[in-house]
Amino acid sequence: MNSRQRRGVILLLLSVLCALGAFAGVLSVIDDVNSKVGPEVTAYELRSDVAPYTALNAGQFKKISMPERWLSENAVTDLAAVRGKIAVTTLKKGSLLQSDMLVDRPALRPGQQEVAIMIDAATGVAGKITPGSSVNVYATFEGARDSDPDQSKIIVTGARVLDVGELTALRPDADDRDRSATEAVPITFALSALDAQRLTYAESFAKRVRLALVAPGSSASVPDQDRTYELATDK
Repeated sequence: MNSRQRRGVILLLLSVLCALGAFAGVLSVIDDVNSKVGPEVTAYELRSDVAPYTALNAGQFKKISMPERWLSENAVTDLAAVRGKIAVTTLKKGSLLQSDMLVDRPALRPGQQEVAIMIDAATGVAGKITPGSSVNVYATFEGARDSDPDQSKIIVTGARVLDVGELTALRPDADDRDRSATEAVPITFALSALDAQRLTYAESFAKRVRLALVAPGSSASVPDQDRTYELATDK
């Protein structure tokens, strides 16, 4: 083997060694990345915005994969977690689903039934009264005769709110000329049969129906003598 051939063999060996070194470097980088990133797990992100207190279902979420170490401890990895849940606040499109975004949907107790009525949005219920809230229901009635005074009555105390719907534009009938409300919110309550009758009567015949939010932990009861108010008898 002459000197030129020896130089060729040496260069070839050097090239192979360089290639092996580069390959080893790539493997080292990949191993380093894998050690830092770790295995991937399933997570879920929102396909679109979800309004507060909306019932959740699997179709609202998109399945994705991401490194486990990048996932927060309260991230939801199983969509079974959304069953019977509602959004606790506005959920934004693209956000990862987390357990603190969800709360249990209020349920009926034995002897109760769901009753929904439309409440004038001008009463300020939107954003203040939410599922799980306790409210007192007030209704204002006109006197049966022109000489009879108008009365404000507490129809139901401690009514538990199950659901708050979306703001809805009203289209008053021709007979509802006294109704000034143009927007209303459907509110669903859990009530006993008697309180359900009282509420539906008030919705049908009262001039106005309003809700008063009861502070958490306080009593919603009102003495019988204080349930009816007339301006003439106010001292």
